[in-house]
Amino acid sequence: MKPIRTLAFVVNADKPGAVELAAELVRIARARGVRIRRTSHFPLPRGYLRGCDACCVIGGDGTLLSAVREAARERVPIIGVNRGSLGFLTTFSEEEARLGFDGLLNGGFRIDRRAMLECSVAGGAPSLALNDVLIKNALQTSLVHLEVFADGELVTDYVCDGLIFSTATGSTAYNLSAGGPIVHPQADVIALTPICPHTLTNRSIIFRDSVKLRVLNRTAGARVLVCLDGMGELRASADEAIDISISRQRLALAQQRSYSHFAVMRTKLKWSGGAAERR
Repeated sequence: MKPIRTLAFVVNADKPGAVELAAELVRIARARGVRIRRTSHFPLPRGYLRGCDACCVIGGDGTLLSAVREAARERVPIIGVNRGSLGFLTTFSEEEARLGFDGLLNGGFRIDRRAMLECSVAGGAPSLALNDVLIKNALQTSLVHLEVFADGELVTDYVCDGLIFSTATGSTAYNLSAGGPIVHPQADVIALTPICPHTLTNRSIIFRDSVKLRVLNRTAGARVLVCLDGMGELRASADEAIDISISRQRLALAQQRSYSHFAVMRTKLKWSGGAAERR
């Protein structure tokens, strides 16, 4: 990658050590003549990353998710430094960022282009999600009745607590907690996982990358909430269509050149077995 000349910092001041680490990395960058933007306010406003070569997010995966739409629109790579808990997306540890920041500024990283979901309600303007789109009752915890169509063909109707539509990246988030499958991030698919379905044989379904999904709210007298990456933004009244597909826009996620997806999975999910022990 080319050297970074303009770098934006997004810092979650509520995470222990994040502000101090940001100050240290800013000093390193300024010493190399890098132009700096810095904010502790997120989600990022439209245009904030315009003209930047990269965006360094210091916090947890939630902090990174708050920057992905702007980063995808401006085609700016995100360097995620983990000061949260699991850190599937913020792949650089504090030590790795501190010791290797000169190399990062010099372009010493690789880019993984992650698929994103595009979602619109009732034909409105589409919104982007990196992890997932969640559909559930907007006001209470009662069941919802949702019909799902794939390329115009009825899949089935669900009576459940909600539906999760996940990218491969988001498969280790809410999808995994709800019993959905783990999907390799290079698989451009959509995973549909129902939450506590009334019909026990309803299980996760994997759709191909070009599928056009439509969800109709058949819940009598109730609106459903459509959450994108955990942020509630859209609502659909009875019979309004929710359209979901894989977007043409992608998120450029910076990783170390030695990054291993399966090594991350073994560490974060605490997998173990004979092969690990033999090493």
